[in-house]
Amino acid sequence: MNRKISILGAGESGIGAALLARQKGYAVWVSDMGAISASRKEILEKFGIAYEEGMHTVAKILDSDEIIKSPGIPYKAPLVKEALEKGIPVIDELEFAYRYSKGKVIAITGTNGKTTTTLLTYHLLTKGGLNVGLAGNVGQSWAGQLVEGDRDWWVIETSSFQIDGFREFKPAIAMLTNITPDHLDRYDYQVDNYIRSKMSLFKNMDVDQAAIFYAEDELSNKGFGLRQVKAEAYPVSLKEIQTKGAYFDGSKLNIKIGGKQLEIPTEEIILKGKHNMLNSMMAVIGALLAGVDEKAIKAGLKDFQNAAHRMEPVANLYGISFVNDSKGTNVDATFYALESYNQPLIWIAGGVDKGNDYTVLYPLVRDKVKMLICLGVDNEKLKSAFSGIIPEIKETQNIAEAVRWGLDYGKEGDVVLLSPACASFDLFKNYEDRGEQFKAAVNQLKLSAV
Repeated sequence: MNRKISILGAGESGIGAALLARQKGYAVWVSDMGAISASRKEILEKFGIAYEEGMHTVAKILDSDEIIKSPGIPYKAPLVKEALEKGIPVIDELEFAYRYSKGKVIAITGTNGKTTTTLLTYHLLTKGGLNVGLAGNVGQSWAGQLVEGDRDWWVIETSSFQIDGFREFKPAIAMLTNITPDHLDRYDYQVDNYIRSKMSLFKNMDVDQAAIFYAEDELSNKGFGLRQVKAEAYPVSLKEIQTKGAYFDGSKLNIKIGGKQLEIPTEEIILKGKHNMLNSMMAVIGALLAGVDEKAIKAGLKDFQNAAHRMEPVANLYGISFVNDSKGTNVDATFYALESYNQPLIWIAGGVDKGNDYTVLYPLVRDKVKMLICLGVDNEKLKSAFSGIIPEIKETQNIAEAVRWGLDYGKEGDVVLLSPACASFDLFKNYEDRGEQFKAAVNQLKLSAV
């Protein structure tokens, strides 16, 4: 008799898990409390996979041998708790996919920088000619891709929500970009719980595997105090030369791995900013450990194209640069963006505040920001935080107006930077929508300037 598996959630990961489970001989049941899109229903029906939407048939789900849940469903959800109390394993799609891949895994997590680091690592391995796939929070579901075939290497972006569903998952190389307080509602508002979640990425690793991390990150270091990690450590640093790992001295990356030494000047790296030097050092170490040669790495650092909404140049109008960093949804991400520029800044920020402490931005803002444009429904906290620090503060709920003010107030050599430090859902669907509307407004100005 086939083992029964229930899949909670019919998103990208849920559909991928359903297809792989069916291929491996499971009796599959997909259940989603929301509506399932027509295209995904078509896939399920094509492969004869039973499903329901708008409800969970609890008795059927609890009759499963195993449950794969969407990362968005917390372990404290009543149905999940009931399943665990009955002894039914509840795992993540990545954990399920791991069973059926013989490829080596490079797994990347962190509060900020993980997508850039993931995409760059994948790019470097591709440049090196490796048989490599991309999965997790970027690209397609890992399980869904395994239905089509395995790879020698997989580069996987992992969130804390996904890591919480890991049991046997063991990467050959794991990277932790940084830890700053985020998603604390999911972790009982205890930052140590969030740290433990991130550190669980390393829990199954052995001494012949690699842990790459930011040496000066306070909460990452706390995490290594909370969990003993067997994997070989490769720290990356902005402050100290590393005997093994990497160091950015302000002008070049200095990489030391197993007798190899590599120096890469910043002029040869397309990404800019200290945070991107950290991301680049991690990706280079991962690529070297995977066997990519120096020539391919240097070529990849030069022609890499980052994901949208991450310090994305949009246009230059009358000598004023417009930059879209809509993915900067917390103070730490915005700190890195502000730090990356030496030019005078017109800063567009605001949205739904996450309990932000803006004081860490004061030194940068005093030196660099000539105008703050608050873009949000409620801008009082932002205005209060920077009153008396930034010479001019304006507010609007219209992104086109914010862009127009940037052009009107800016001078040749200035940068108009959208880096909100806040969530987007007061005025926009998500950070992507905010970024796309910013780019559209800039491009409209560009057309009218012709």
